[in-house]
Amino acid sequence: MKLLENKTALITGASRGIGKEIARLFAHHGANVAFTDLKEDEHAHAVEKLLNDMGVKAKFYASNAASFTESEQTVKQVIDDFQSIDILVNNAGITRDNLLLRMSEADWDSVINVNLKSVFNLTKAIQPFMLKQRSGCIINISSIVGLQGNAGQANYSASKAGILGFSKSVARELGSRNIRCNVIAPGFIETEMTHVLNPETREAWLKTIPLRRAGNATDVANTAVYLASDLASYISGQVISCDGGMHM
Repeated sequence: MKLLENKTALITGASRGIGKEIARLFAHHGANVAFTDLKEDEHAHAVEKLLNDMGVKAKFYASNAASFTESEQTVKQVIDDFQSIDILVNNAGITRDNLLLRMSEADWDSVINVNLKSVFNLTKAIQPFMLKQRSGCIINISSIVGLQGNAGQANYSASKAGILGFSKSVARELGSRNIRCNVIAPGFIETEMTHVLNPETREAWLKTIPLRRAGNATDVANTAVYLASDLASYISGQVISCDGGMHM
């Protein structure tokens, strides 16, 4: 059963990691996929080929999600190319970790702009089209640290916490037009970001997870497929933690 057949999704930051797996699973379930990342490279081309080989329409767009103007231009181009956007997944994100005492203004600004402002940019740009078609699904990727904070990640935690309030407000504003907005808050997920952790830090994280394992990109992507599908047609304004029980 293909849960997303005849739907079109726009996914930011999807050349690798969680975004790439969301794109792959969306295509597996029949969705056409437009996806973005900051630059065009071999990763972007590989994902585009992978998705097209799965029998759906897929196209990569080099776009800076932190730029309001570029986000508007990208959404308009996707509409021209695909005729509609049924699902928006705001996944673009970076880290610039440091203790607050040593954190620079540049590290604060860059994380807020990429992680939080991008969510505003894309949602703002796509809103008129979803309002016109009187339907839509917005999925914003936050983090468990947006729920509970984390030492050395004040900028990242703030950006991910901001996504929660933004998403709940959007769900209230747009619900009457059959537009849903939900949040996925991943926990300790195996990605390029977590691979740089030293063994001691990694082991300490794993001990806090009741399921006693790290998650993977597919765990998060499966959650996104559910929220994007009609199975979740009465779910909006919610935060789903995909974290093995870390945050209860």
